[in-house]
Amino acid sequence: MPNKQIAISDAESRVMDVLWQRAPQTSEDIVAVLLEPTGWHEKTIRTLLNRLLGKGAVSAQKDGRRYLYSPLLRREAWQQQESRSLLNRVFGGKIAPLLTHFSQHEKLSTKEVAELRKLIDAIEKKER
Repeated sequence: MPNKQIAISDAESRVMDVLWQRAPQTSEDIVAVLLEPTGWHEKTIRTLLNRLLGKGAVSAQKDGRRYLYSPLLRREAWQQQESRSLLNRVFGGKIAPLLTHFSQHEKLSTKEVAELRKLIDAIEKKER
């Protein structure tokens, strides 16, 4: 994974998701997965793949007459980058207002509440 942050668009993240699920893949494989659910043209998908290549988010290995694409950007690194960006932009970098928002505006399942309690307990133990 490159050390620098790589900004990827929502559309590019769909291409990355295909590669995060299984890699390496050819551009034909990626097009086949994304064509129907997105309604995008084949050329659009290839353009997104080339943008990701240019940004250093994916690599391309020559394999005969084709290229095999693999992610360089790890899903976890992207998720951390995106979640930090959301926290900073929308909630002033603080987690408590985010949780307050979701508890007031979204229905949390009993399982989700239990997971949050376990997480808070683990954080408290770690800080002691």
